[in-house]
Amino acid sequence: MTDTNHLRRTVLKAAGGLLLASALPRTLLAQTAAAAQERHFDPKPGEWKSYEVVTQVSLQRAEGPSTVWVPLPALDTDWQRTLSNNWTGNAKSVKVGNDSRYGAKYLVAQFDGSAPPMLEVVSRVQTRDRGEDWKKATPGSESAEDLRLWLRPTDLMPLDGIVLKTANQIVAGARTDEDKVQRIYDWILLNTFREPKVKGCGLGDIKTMLETANLSGKCADLNGLFVGLCRAVGVPARDVYGVRIAPSAFGYRELGGKPAALQGAQHCRAEVYLKRHGWVAMDPADVTKVMRQETADWIKDPDHPIVAPVRKALFGGWEGNWMGYNFGHDVRLEDSKVIGKVGFLMYPQAENRGEAYDSLNPDAFKYTITSRSI
Repeated sequence: MTDTNHLRRTVLKAAGGLLLASALPRTLLAQTAAAAQERHFDPKPGEWKSYEVVTQVSLQRAEGPSTVWVPLPALDTDWQRTLSNNWTGNAKSVKVGNDSRYGAKYLVAQFDGSAPPMLEVVSRVQTRDRGEDWKKATPGSESAEDLRLWLRPTDLMPLDGIVLKTANQIVAGARTDEDKVQRIYDWILLNTFREPKVKGCGLGDIKTMLETANLSGKCADLNGLFVGLCRAVGVPARDVYGVRIAPSAFGYRELGGKPAALQGAQHCRAEVYLKRHGWVAMDPADVTKVMRQETADWIKDPDHPIVAPVRKALFGGWEGNWMGYNFGHDVRLEDSKVIGKVGFLMYPQAENRGEAYDSLNPDAFKYTITSRSI
């Protein structure tokens, strides 16, 4: 399937190029090509940048007791340092909830209904770019026991049936884990696409995606599918759930956040574990986002000059204008009577009088997220 699609795209690319060349004046054609070639995306590990991220909740239409859950950054890695999490507000009680399997942390705020619920969470982190040097071996230090967690199925990510069958077809003949990951990454780019109409970051239900052959969605769908396919063929992989907190330093509009209004800027990324390199950054979903939304026209060729730098860099790297919350799947919210368990946690959650608030509708919820460099 992949070879056929690639051939078809190559033919369409060549045909499209001939049509474009015949339709445009030479000067305009040269200017268009030059402008496209100027696009640059090449994150590399460097200096740490510090940010303050503020989540404010003023729960709408709340009557009587209510509960709010706010995800907290809880990662300390070679690309993110979590410095502090502080909160203020009129909750009658506040505590930090913890997912025992994945280490995801979140604030649990209980309100008694005596006043409109108000909560402010201030998180401070440091982040930096990632970029793998594929020519240099930097073996990871994870134990076999630790890696087992990242080879297990989840509620939304089964690893048998159609998921395993698809993964085996993609990697047939691959000799190394690096080859397997490269094939799965390329397969995602050639066979899936971003669908802007999907709410939030998508559901991440990869079995249904494959069974229905509806391979569209957003980051939780496409990166979730990437992670599931990697796990199915024995490559440890994980989603990283977070939020974009600053514009892209490389000028890609769709790969950055607007610091004054980050609600809706949630984004999950991915990592794979390779023996020669340890945990390596991946983000095929953002490549599809650039293809679909970076320009007015949908770019369907991953080798297009605007897409190619992103396609190359996001296989092994990502930009540090993003804050990770956690690696959690199937997170059970403490003290929840309605929501119970969520497939992943990167949006505030709330419930009141036996009903859950729509976490994907921040204006009705209501919550805001902002950031600033510090």
